[in-house]
Amino acid sequence: MTLLYGINNCDTVKKAIKWLNNNNISYQFHDFKKQGLSETILKGFEHKGDWELLLNKRSTTFRNLSDEIKAHLAEGIDSEVAFKAALAQPTLLKRPILIHNETLLLGFKEAQYREVFSAEIDENN
Repeated sequence: MTLLYGINNCDTVKKAIKWLNNNNISYQFHDFKKQGLSETILKGFEHKGDWELLLNKRSTTFRNLSDEIKAHLAEGIDSEVAFKAALAQPTLLKRPILIHNETLLLGFKEAQYREVFSAEIDENN
């Protein structure tokens, strides 16, 4: 099963959705704004990824965090602080987050998607 996480109005998420649809890849989309982010889902991301990669430090959401929280996240990320901050504000996470089998991809890079879905693309053609 393929799961895609993000927010509907994010341009990068839109690119990933378009690519998946154009390549006839079936997936389920989870919109953080509409469906929220549970501790279970976030723990799954944390288990498969690194907070240095999961957090989008260039986001407006990150820039709007309190100086105290940013200090904890800026260098040598405190995973407990990162977890609580991302749970409260899912837009702190890089988008989209794609999970296919046991693979986690952050952001959208066509070459990565093509590699991960090579068997499905061959099967669909």
